[in-house]
Amino acid sequence: MKIFGGFSKKIAIDLGTANTLIYEGNRGIVVNEPTIVALNNKTGQILAFGEEARQMIDRTPQHISVIRPLVNGVISDFEMTEEILRHYFSRLGAGFLHRYGLVVVAVPTNLTEVERKSVEDAVTGVGASRVYLVEEPIAAALGARLPVEEPTANMIIDIGGGTTEMAIISVGGTVVSRSLKIAGDRLNEDIIKFVKDEFKLAIGGPTAEKLKVVIGSALPIDEKAELAVRGRDLNSGLPKEIILRNPHIRAAIAKSVRLLAEAARGLIESAPPELVGDILERGIYVSGGGSLLKGIDRYFEREISAKVALIDDPLTCVIRGLGMVAEEFGRYEKLLNSQLRPKEIKI
Repeated sequence: MKIFGGFSKKIAIDLGTANTLIYEGNRGIVVNEPTIVALNNKTGQILAFGEEARQMIDRTPQHISVIRPLVNGVISDFEMTEEILRHYFSRLGAGFLHRYGLVVVAVPTNLTEVERKSVEDAVTGVGASRVYLVEEPIAAALGARLPVEEPTANMIIDIGGGTTEMAIISVGGTVVSRSLKIAGDRLNEDIIKFVKDEFKLAIGGPTAEKLKVVIGSALPIDEKAELAVRGRDLNSGLPKEIILRNPHIRAAIAKSVRLLAEAARGLIESAPPELVGDILERGIYVSGGGSLLKGIDRYFEREISAKVALIDDPLTCVIRGLGMVAEEFGRYEKLLNSQLRPKEIKI
């Protein structure tokens, strides 16, 4: 695509359910904010974006809505998605998209053509001249510096906020893939339900996220981990504080973590035998915010019987890979078109 040769900078976007990251050529990652917006329903005025809006979750009056415009990796509120992109792009200077027309965006592997089109429309709607979509596992593999163009298996598990993307990549394309709606948000929901059922205490999403990050794990841990949690007593309706420990959180998320491991096993079972042999030799790579859950790598190793490695700086792995595609578009363009659609594994 020589048409883009004259542009001095390129743009990459990881439009995630939990966070939006934007990479600008020659500058690196310039935006890393929650994909959240706060809206005044009476006036239609947008009050806050990103981290400022995230702090308002479960703390606003009735006339203010805190909106997450992406659900399970899919755009559910097109207008708010455009507003978020327009706001974050403004940090790059007025009219930047008219000067830098090449935009690369990560998408889950299981999006329908309509859902893919909505992503393209959201980006072109704020001024981009051309938009290219890259499936998240390929972007994550590139960000991890895996040899995706070689004839060997590169298996990656990217655990995000709304979805977990799994794929086996070889010779520049996805051989088999799997997308699950089991990821960080589901684990938070599991914790909220567990605390409600076991302790009759109502807590919100931010508290569940803190519990997961601070004392959560996939396997038992040696150190003593506990956290004081405050919420509403479901019996009295009054404020109440309890102490939760690591075994509580581990029990809460056990089912979802087990389903992830079972899906990974199913993906391997569907792969060609030669690639399965490569996986045994090379191992599996885990990225995304969910890979920060303590012991998740050792849990997968135990369940899958293959070595598992955590990618360095997993939260930015996808955007780093997208940045590589944007910066060297001519080299990686074939990764966008080499596969009609990967084989998707379903339960």
